[in-house]
Amino acid sequence: MHSSFFCYIVNHMVNYYKDNLDQVFSVLSDPTRRAIIQELSRGEKTVKKLAEPFDMSLPAFSKHMKVLETAGLVSYRKVGRYKHYYLHQEQFNDATKWLNELQSFWENQLTGLEKYLLNNEDDEGGNEK
Repeated sequence: MHSSFFCYIVNHMVNYYKDNLDQVFSVLSDPTRRAIIQELSRGEKTVKKLAEPFDMSLPAFSKHMKVLETAGLVSYRKVGRYKHYYLHQEQFNDATKWLNELQSFWENQLTGLEKYLLNNEDDEGGNEK
């Protein structure tokens, strides 16, 4: 019973990690939402300020904000009648970790390829003499 409980917890964590990654990358697949995230990385902004550079209606823009909120990537605080949005940087941690692992993998692969090519170049150069 104890080991099955542990397996459930580990499996649940893997599923959460995968679901979180899927959600973050799905949200970031849209260029408008990426631009909003980029802007919020510079600091808190009202919806009106965030929407200014985009050629769309405020209701259409608000739908993008709702997607970001639902994914847990942004939140807002109300000041009077204005919503001030801010970024939840920690929500990007799983995606950042995954991308860093992928980068590390490819760097190791390229380093291995470089060593292989340099060794073969030395071998071929030695055979010609």
